[in-house]
Amino acid sequence: MAAVALDNQWQVRGAAARETIPVANLNNETLLLIFVACTGAAVLMQACVLLAMYFAFRKAMQMAQQQIDELRTNLLPMVKDTKELLTHVAPQIESVASDFAVLTRGLRTQGTLIKSSAVEIVEKVNRQATRVDMMLTDVLDMADRAAAIVADVVSVPIRQLSAVAAFAKAAFGSFRIGPPRPQGQPQPTHSPADKDLFV
Repeated sequence: MAAVALDNQWQVRGAAARETIPVANLNNETLLLIFVACTGAAVLMQACVLLAMYFAFRKAMQMAQQQIDELRTNLLPMVKDTKELLTHVAPQIESVASDFAVLTRGLRTQGTLIKSSAVEIVEKVNRQATRVDMMLTDVLDMADRAAAIVADVVSVPIRQLSAVAAFAKAAFGSFRIGPPRPQGQPQPTHSPADKDLFV
């Protein structure tokens, strides 16, 4: 019984609580209206963002156009002056280039001539050096032969004269010595005439 009484109390309290708490009656139309309002607000916010982007892009384009116009006003005269300078200088550059080509061609021709002349000079110098070498060799050979002939011509009579002088000395020396000495006495190794000679 006590359980039944408790159960009844809860039912009475639950009924009283249901009556006092107002439950919002949400139906599909109300939910649909909330979703449409949220979607409209999101679309409106997106439109504001796109409008802000449009104005920022438009301002950036105007600034870029101003920069391009300013650059054009500064660069066009410079480009025009450069073009005029090139039109005035181009013929002179072409003439300098053609003169340089002619100069290069002339230098190449002169270089080949100098090279051929140098080759000829070197060949002539080599030939002359060979001739001089042959002439000096012949002269030195003749000088050697002449020296040998002079040596033979002079040395033979000098040897003969020295032989005659040695004979004369020996002959005169034997006449000056006097009589022969006895066998027991030693014979002197030098003569008294050799006293001034020292060997």
